Amino acid sequence: MNPPGTIVFNTVGRTQYGFDVFYTDLKNHSNDHILTDGISINFNAQFTDNKQTIAFVSERTGSPRFYLSRPENKPELLPSIPNTPFQDRPTIKNGKIYFSSTHVQPNALFKSWSAVYSTAIDGTGALTRLTPQGVVDYSPAVSITGKFIAVASYGSRRWDGDFRELQTDIVVFEDSVPENRVVVSEHGGWPTWLGDSTIFFHRIADDGWWSIFRIDLHDFNLTGSQSQQTPIRITPPGVHCFTPAALQNGNYIAVATRRKESDFRHIEIFDLETQTFQKITEAINPNFHHYNPFVSPDSCYLGYHRFRGESTQSTQGESTYPHLDPVISLVDNIRLLRLNGAFPSFSPDGDFIAFNHVLAEANGGVKIIRSNGSKRWGLLKGKICFGNAWSPTEKNVIYTSIGPTFESVTKTVQIGRVEFDPVDLTDDREEIPFTLTILTKYDSGNNAFPSCSPDGKFVVFRSGRSGFKNLYIVDAVNGEINGGLRRLTEGEWIDTMPSWSPRGDLIAFSSNRHDAGNSEVFGIYVVNVDGSGLRRVEIGGSMDGMRERLNHVCFSGDGEWLLFTGNLGGVTAEPVGLPNQFQPYGDLFVVKLDGSGLRRLTCNAYENGTPTWYHGELLLSDSGGDEEDGDWDKLKGEFQEPLWITCDN
Repeated sequence: MNPPGTIVFNTVGRTQYGFDVFYTDLKNHSNDHILTDGISINFNAQFTDNKQTIAFVSERTGSPRFYLSRPENKPELLPSIPNTPFQDRPTIKNGKIYFSSTHVQPNALFKSWSAVYSTAIDGTGALTRLTPQGVVDYSPAVSITGKFIAVASYGSRRWDGDFRELQTDIVVFEDSVPENRVVVSEHGGWPTWLGDSTIFFHRIADDGWWSIFRIDLHDFNLTGSQSQQTPIRITPPGVHCFTPAALQNGNYIAVATRRKESDFRHIEIFDLETQTFQKITEAINPNFHHYNPFVSPDSCYLGYHRFRGESTQSTQGESTYPHLDPVISLVDNIRLLRLNGAFPSFSPDGDFIAFNHVLAEANGGVKIIRSNGSKRWGLLKGKICFGNAWSPTEKNVIYTSIGPTFESVTKTVQIGRVEFDPVDLTDDREEIPFTLTILTKYDSGNNAFPSCSPDGKFVVFRSGRSGFKNLYIVDAVNGEINGGLRRLTEGEWIDTMPSWSPRGDLIAFSSNRHDAGNSEVFGIYVVNVDGSGLRRVEIGGSMDGMRERLNHVCFSGDGEWLLFTGNLGGVTAEPVGLPNQFQPYGDLFVVKLDGSGLRRLTCNAYENGTPTWYHGELLLSDSGGDEEDGDWDKLKGEFQEPLWITCDN
């Protein structure tokens, strides 16, 4: 039986995307025009055979689904596509739609679910898997006649931890005979066709710059006997170029770029004959990021997606983001809610959620919302806080970490006990009065991630006071000085992010003790409260040689299940086509305490983390945008480009 409840979690940057699809006329690109309706996020579009219609991805139903947008009409859901956890990169050609999807779960850990499928757009045909079973394909592209398909293929191997540049090959096959596959170029991603015989793709060149390469297939056949050609580098060093889209007039390609002189990703046209760039979006919206260009069949219009901007919001669409947003769960009985914040923790009665507003306010302290998603209050404004734990026995006590995040063992970070009057959670003030008690000694190093015992008497936390990050237990009221401190774990490794079982007998945590010294590998461990019985939770399936990263562990309400974020499903889409995700392989999973019953909850291209598990259901309010409770955050497009794309080469 699937475990029940509601899980609230964070997705890095996603709440501020505000993406819509736009286009500009390549003959007169002084401005751009919106093609989608400003609802949720809309992205990764393609013009159909009709240049005035686009197919695009939207998350308005809680998961990525495909829609058609025609002039003067509302977006139309494509019902012919099964409701799978993840869908991406739709292309319509000759009455069929081709796309990437996580339709079938592989029978192995560290294996992406992504594969390429096709079906008739009118719903009359069956769904056809074009990717062989056991193989992983990304980023499908269809040739101009629809005869050939090109993909970025990871092959049949398990995911090796790469994400900054996926180690994919460019593979081509005929739509009518998809099992006859030929690798036309090793090392490449995001293919795009010029006609039926030329492919452009991106990869990182030997000099470190993302660049566009070209391969010509004039004498191409699918026997596999022809020798591979050496791809020709098209774009020069000194500018990052990725996610290409070919113009069918033969002389130009559209690319997304990152330049030294700009902090933003922009779309440019590269002239293949003169070897020069023409900047397009920088003149239109210089301070917005622009992603993943696409071109109309007649090469007259250039499309892309970007933050919709305040001018668009004033006339249509959403201008704010809710505190809690439903996301489709892969497991029945478990409801998922994306939080506009991080490190959520429920009050004892489940009426409120404490969290940190880390992106919108770096020094925002602790926030509290009603668990129906309405009304927000603040505590500790002006302080950097993260990692919260609401006392399970006291409605007026929250524990939090106070100090900078991702710092060394010696950096001062304190465990704070915050007390307030719950009556203040009924008025209209933005900040409520509080009393702060620091539980840890000032000079005791980096103390973080508190979790409270079910009787409310003790707090377990991670501390770097010994020179290594291990777990300690402190008196929840009197603190370290007056109430004493007990060390729970010890060793020259990292033990972190503890969670106290609601039954009181166990503490779960993440650790790299099985590969000490490697800060990229973490497993899940449990230990008795007295320090005995420490064991690793062996997740079902082989992890031999794989670099697991399992973090943010917490218990179900009955203490029988563990919830965590992990990299067990690999990568779902090419991360270079997205804003920054520190760990774009982070999905939510649940597993029984003995390591059996593993279930995946999320499947997307984002980093999902810092979850908390409430044993009941929540009824969301829709009043976040009205005058009474209108404290939802305004969409400002404040998200980052991938931090690993730098111009310091």
